[in-house]
Amino acid sequence: MRYLLVALGSAIGAPARFLVDQYFKKFTDRPLGTFLVNIFGSFLIGLTFASSERWHDFVAIGFAGSFTTWSTFMLDLYLGYELKKYKLVALNLGASLAFGLLAAWIGVQLAS
Repeated sequence: MRYLLVALGSAIGAPARFLVDQYFKKFTDRPLGTFLVNIFGSFLIGLTFASSERWHDFVAIGFAGSFTTWSTFMLDLYLGYELKKYKLVALNLGASLAFGLLAAWIGVQLAS
């Protein structure tokens, strides 16, 4: 049952990430979609951290695991660096770390 929950969450998370990213690409060339899915995913992981095993498997491991995207985040940073957009790279990195940690902390606090 655990594998099924992870697979089901993943099957929902990856397309959701794609849709969010494609939506924001209509308005900006900045990696806003990646930023937002990573922050929201951090919140979800924090929110389900201490919950039941089944809920955690479905939401945190399945959905948030495929919804968030470390590899795209790294590619966005690399491409920004290659294009000499150093301020944007620094802003993306700093804001992603700060807001990701904050979102995870808020999720844990709300769950407690």
